[in-house]
Amino acid sequence: MPEPFDYSVVDAALEKCGCKQSAIIAILQTIQEHYHYLPQEAFPYLSQKLEMSEARIFSVATFYENFSLEKKGKYVIKFCDGTACHVRGSIPILERVRSELGVTDNKKTTDDQLFTIETVSCLGACGLAPVMTVNDVVHPAMTPDKAMEVIYSLKVKEESK
Repeated sequence: MPEPFDYSVVDAALEKCGCKQSAIIAILQTIQEHYHYLPQEAFPYLSQKLEMSEARIFSVATFYENFSLEKKGKYVIKFCDGTACHVRGSIPILERVRSELGVTDNKKTTDDQLFTIETVSCLGACGLAPVMTVNDVVHPAMTPDKAMEVIYSLKVKEESK
């Protein structure tokens, strides 16, 4: 049986950003910062609190690419596939990481909910290509081996907790 949803996170977001419709983007960002995605349970609650339709909240959440309705891992790893990164070999790095973690383009998160792998069209670090980020920390000049070293170090860190 799933655990009941903790509405205190949503209440804290409403308090921080203001309980008004015009603050919906900031509210959703604050909720996503906590969960790493937007839980569906938050939508009817926000609808009631903001006197705004669930459909309108959902449309905001799905319009902006930065929002996610899918649960993500503790570590969100983004691979740049912009021109500079692509030309410098981002795809073999991505393929190696996906293979070793057992994820695909359709199954982006590992079974243990530790890693989510995403591709983005640009991370804005072309001079450092190929680039990956881990929870928005930039890792420049990646190779398949360097990427796996970063991931292995995160696994070791988690196992030692």
